[in-house]
Amino acid sequence: MQLARIDGTVLATVCHPSMRGRRTVICQPLDADGRDDGPPVLAVDPHGAGLHQHVLVSTDGSATRELVRDEHSPLRNFVLAIVDEATA
Repeated sequence: MQLARIDGTVLATVCHPSMRGRRTVICQPLDADGRDDGPPVLAVDPHGAGLHQHVLVSTDGSATRELVRDEHSPLRNFVLAIVDEATA
């Protein structure tokens, strides 16, 4: 699991069948202090998180393939939850 910020959405005219009808977002991983932590990743978003919202991203590829019901899906990440408030 990784804390991340939604930086945008992805639109594609051609995609893998497991991606059709699913919202894919660009997620910027964040460290514990809220700073960017590595390159952005793509994730399926079943929750409809808004631009710049903080989310928890699951990096469990098998869980993502189960979510989209396609064992051959190239998808690896999905938005697990929208973070309301982070406290230490």
